[in-house]
Amino acid sequence: MKKIILNSLILLSIALAWSGCKDDNYGNYPGGNVSSFIPMFDLRNLYKGSDVSLTNPVMFGSDSIRGIVVSDHTSGNLPSGLLIVQDRLRLGQLRGIAIPVGTEAAKYVSGDSVHVKIAGGLLKRVDGILQVLNISAGDVKKKGSNRPIAANRVPSSFILTDPGKYESTLVSIVKGTYNPPLAPTDVLSGDKTLNDGFENITLHTEASATFANVKPPFSGNYTGIVMLKSSTDGKLVPQIRLRNATDITTLSSTVDVPEMVITGYIADVIGGDGNYEYVQFKATKNIDFAVTPFSLVTTNNAGASTPATYPVTGWALGGLRTFKFNLTSGTVAKGEFFYVGGAGKLINGASSTSMASSKWIRSFNYTTTDGDGFGTKNGGIFANSGNASGMAVFRGTNVVESSQPIDVIWIATGGLLYQAGPPAYGYRVGNTDLYDAIDPITLKPQPFYRQGTNTISFIYTTADLGYFNQLGGIFDTTLGKWVKARTQKSFTLTKTSPLSAIENAESTEIK
Repeated sequence: MKKIILNSLILLSIALAWSGCKDDNYGNYPGGNVSSFIPMFDLRNLYKGSDVSLTNPVMFGSDSIRGIVVSDHTSGNLPSGLLIVQDRLRLGQLRGIAIPVGTEAAKYVSGDSVHVKIAGGLLKRVDGILQVLNISAGDVKKKGSNRPIAANRVPSSFILTDPGKYESTLVSIVKGTYNPPLAPTDVLSGDKTLNDGFENITLHTEASATFANVKPPFSGNYTGIVMLKSSTDGKLVPQIRLRNATDITTLSSTVDVPEMVITGYIADVIGGDGNYEYVQFKATKNIDFAVTPFSLVTTNNAGASTPATYPVTGWALGGLRTFKFNLTSGTVAKGEFFYVGGAGKLINGASSTSMASSKWIRSFNYTTTDGDGFGTKNGGIFANSGNASGMAVFRGTNVVESSQPIDVIWIATGGLLYQAGPPAYGYRVGNTDLYDAIDPITLKPQPFYRQGTNTISFIYTTADLGYFNQLGGIFDTTLGKWVKARTQKSFTLTKTSPLSAIENAESTEIK
C-alpha cells in the first residue's frame, strides 16, 4: 500500500554561509570593517572538542563579545562565579556563553547589557559547561540595565536533540508537569523530571537555593538557563536551572483529564462521502455513556456551506456548518477504540470492508437525518474543498457558544473561522496537545481556533482517494496530559483494507 507520511509539526533546518552583506554589528566580512565584537554563534563554533586560545586572528579580527546577561545569583541556584550572557548577533541565531569571573558575577542581573573583552581568554569545557576562561572583572563593562529579554519557548525535545545550541541561553519550558507526578509534600529541591508534551528534561534546584522548598504547581511554565552536565559515560546532559521563584508561572493547580481523545478520521472516502465519514477515538477511562453523556460536533467550512457567516454561536452554529452527534448509550473501556459517524459502518465508503463489529457509540444516516440538536442533513460532514474542517468533543449534550471542548482537531485553515472583533467570534478550543485556551507564555485569553497561538492544523489530503488520517501521540493518564503530541499519518485505504490498517500500534497510545 502506498503510504504518504504527512507530519503536522515540521522542523526547518537552514544552513547559511559565512559571507553576507557588510554590517559592523554582525561580524567580519571581506572588504568590510572589522567589528570588535564576535557573535556568540561564531565564538561557540570555534570549539571543536579541544581548548581554543582566543586570539584576534582566531576570532577573525575581533577581540570582544557583547550581549544581555541572563544569569542572576541572588537566589543561589546557578553555578557560583559564572556570568552568563546571550546574543542574537549572527543572523538572529540565539547563543550564549558562560564566563567565570568569581564574586563579580553576583553584581550582574538578568537584563544587564555588557561588553566583555575576551582576547587572551581560553574557550574550554569545564564540568560540562562551555566557558571563556582567564577573563578578569575589569574585562567586563556594563552598558545598560533592564534590557528586555524576549520569551523563548523551546520544546524540551529540541534541547535534548541539540544541547549545544541552547546551552547558556534563557528558555521557557511551557506546560510543564512532573514525570513521575510529585507527592503533595514534594518541593523543588534536587533533580525533578519535567515533561512539556514533547520530552522529559531535568529541572535542577540546588538545596541551598532560596526557593528550594517551594511546592511546584501541577502545571506551569518554567523559565531558566540551559546548563550542560557531564554524565558518567561522558555525554553532555542538559538541565534547566531557574534563576528565582518568579521563573515559575502557575498554569493549573489541578488536573483535568479528558475522558476520550481523537485518534483518527476519514473525511473523504472513495466515492460518495454521505453516510460513510467517521471519527475514531480512544477512551482514557472506562465510560458508560448512559450515565455520563458526551457529544461530538463536526464542522464543514466549505464555501457552499451555510450559513455563510462567522460562527457567532461557535460550534452550535448549525445548518450545513456544524453537525452534532449525542453520545448517550453504550460503554467503552480505557484504551479501547470506538467510532462515531455514518450508519454505513464501512472502512472506506460503499462496498468496502465492514466495521460493524467495531465499537460504535453513535451512528446514523446523516444524509437523511438532521443532527442531534443542530445540524442539517447533508452529503458530507467534512469539507473536501481545502477549506477547514474540524471535530470537537464536549462533556454533556448541551453545546452552546460558550462550551469548551475536551478535545479538538482541525484540518486546513480556509473559510469563515475567526473574527477578531470586537466582539470576537469563532470555534472554541480546549487545552490539548495542540491548542491552549490561554496563551501559555503571555497568559492572554485566546479561546478560538486561529487566534493567538492556536494556528496548528492537520493537512488536507487529496479528494476522493480514501485517505485515513491516523493521529499518533501518547496520552499519559497518570500524569493527566499528552507526553507526546499527536502527529498526522495519512495513508490510502482500499475497498478491502482490514480493520487492522487503522487500529494498530501506530495510533495514539493511552498509558
